[in-house]
Amino acid sequence: MPELPDIELYVHALKQSLGVETGRSGETLLGIRLSSPFLLRSVSPSPNDAIGARVVGVERLGKRIVIAFDNQLFFVFHLMIAGRLRWGASGQAIPKRLGAGALDFAPGSLILTEASKKKRASLYVVEGRDALAEHHRGGVEPLEISRDAFAAAITERNHTLKRALTDPRILSGIGNAYSDEILYAAKLSPVRWTSRLTDEELTRLYQATQETLRRWLERLREETGDKFPEKVTAFRPDMAVHGKYGKPCPACGSPVQRIAYADNETNYCATCQTGGKLLADRSLSRLLKGDWPRTLEELEKRRAESEP
Repeated sequence: MPELPDIELYVHALKQSLGVETGRSGETLLGIRLSSPFLLRSVSPSPNDAIGARVVGVERLGKRIVIAFDNQLFFVFHLMIAGRLRWGASGQAIPKRLGAGALDFAPGSLILTEASKKKRASLYVVEGRDALAEHHRGGVEPLEISRDAFAAAITERNHTLKRALTDPRILSGIGNAYSDEILYAAKLSPVRWTSRLTDEELTRLYQATQETLRRWLERLREETGDKFPEKVTAFRPDMAVHGKYGKPCPACGSPVQRIAYADNETNYCATCQTGGKLLADRSLSRLLKGDWPRTLEELEKRRAESEP
């Protein structure tokens, strides 16, 4: 799922493509094409009500992308896991298999695709700022707050750190991928309870959040340049632990571990983050029960014993 750095990349590119970051008047919506019956999730106003209106802004709302028009209408896109945006020639055909819809402007068309059978990406059309605010989950912006405000948000409720970082009611825009990278940078366990964090650990977590998100924002902007982003993914080769199960930790060389649950996976380094303790992988520990290895050393020993 595109997260804060990726969404900001899209927002920056859309501002340029739609003329709201160049000093000129924003582009006028010429038409809207919906090829997936699952994309539009609101009834009134109609998206057609924005045809002929001019774009006056593009912004991020958590993990959502908002396009604002001069008639007080807002298009709210949530890409979910598999939704992606493309910029093509004006009126360009929507891809048959992956295409969900398109917004047509004079300079080009914004095309939404979704590479999944589970059609989760959505478009809501709302009128006025009050209606737009209903799509805000309430989390604070992690790059816009002080250390103390961050600590207050994280510790207001007692959750695991993984849950706290990814809960949109607590922090805005962070998901599975960047939470793994943040916790690795902070050298903290994903299952550590927020109520048990020391002041020093809260400071480390705040600094890791700031540094990780800013570093990836800068890196993605440098890689993309003036082009429209085409390689938005949750799995990047330069990430330390996310998506790196079984591969060596870049700091200590220990194999990266995982906690699998539902459609998600949490990755961590047992040596750097949990003092060598293996966290229960629900996909296996329920089957193995008491046979589940408790430490990295025990896991490696069992693997060695099982080799011919």
